[in-house]
Amino acid sequence: MSIPLANATGRRKTAVAQIRLVAGSGAIRINGLVAEDYLSASPALLLAVQAPLRAVDTAAFDVEVRVAGGGLTGQAEAIQLGIARALTVVNPDHRTTLRTNALLTRDAREKERRKYGLKKARKAPQFSKRSSFRCLFFELVSPGLFEDPSSVFFLFFLCPQ
Repeated sequence: MSIPLANATGRRKTAVAQIRLVAGSGAIRINGLVAEDYLSASPALLLAVQAPLRAVDTAAFDVEVRVAGGGLTGQAEAIQLGIARALTVVNPDHRTTLRTNALLTRDAREKERRKYGLKKARKAPQFSKRSSFRCLFFELVSPGLFEDPSSVFFLFFLCPQ
């Protein structure tokens, strides 16, 4: 186990990534797996993780990552921010390069909470002009109203829900 040169944390949505930079050859290990295996679902995510190292043009560090929470996209973007922060700890001169490439900016967008009466945060149920009323049929049996005691008639009316 090597002595870490820098530790940093990156966050995105609900994903949290803890980054350790160690002197090495440029290998990235995420939760014990090689980055290519962990992010095999999308090559674009792998490029996003490698972006800070390519921006400062260095392969002198091995990156050890522990990431939890969220999906793969949120995890990849959390790792990207963590690596960029760790590189600024190692060499503060990298800060301007990483800042111009927008790699040090925390994306603060989170999932909006669901409101009552709605299906999702902003999605409302389908509008219907007559949805606030419902039609009811009542059977009314009145033996004294007609001569035939088995006669049945229906009342149709609207009643509020």
